[in-house]
Amino acid sequence: MVRQTEQGKTRIVEAAADHILAHRVGGTSLDDIRAGTATSKSQLFHYFPGGKTDLVAAIASFQSERVLEAQRPFLDTLDTWEAWEGWREAVVAHYGSQAHWGCPIGALASELVGSDPALSAEIEAHMDRWRGYLQAGLTRMRAAGLLRAAADPETLALSIFAALHGGLLLTQTMQSIEPLEAALDGAMTALRAWQAMPRQP
Repeated sequence: MVRQTEQGKTRIVEAAADHILAHRVGGTSLDDIRAGTATSKSQLFHYFPGGKTDLVAAIASFQSERVLEAQRPFLDTLDTWEAWEGWREAVVAHYGSQAHWGCPIGALASELVGSDPALSAEIEAHMDRWRGYLQAGLTRMRAAGLLRAAADPETLALSIFAALHGGLLLTQTMQSIEPLEAALDGAMTALRAWQAMPRQP
């Protein structure tokens, strides 16, 4: 019974995620979700007692996991230059394969900031978690002597993350993957500038 409940909830979240990505949170009603998922009102509130707020929070978690999973296994290490190049390729491949341009997490964040503080904070936590993977990898690289001792993993991670999302915004605006590729290439070049010189024997 628990498994069936989870499957039913997942089905609704996946379908609603695509609808909200196309029509935004403000352009989507619970009636739209019910119609698109063939779900009764009682079923919908059984899965999401808080209504639309609970549903959007579940969608944010779903989209976050989907985006992070697309970057694995590179995202879990990012402690070599090869891992960073693999991560860059994985990001481009994921967003280049999506029906809708741009980042679903970033889209939720930009729409909800200022209008729903609770949901906005939850989505911000997903973004912070994502950025945290980048910072952790850079911290390991500095500890391994691949980055100069003066390198600041927190600042570098923020810079790369900003380039990523700036590229995603232009990718959505221009309906092309090229801005994302250019943004990531620029971020990788900037990161390479912090590469430590090989130790002399």
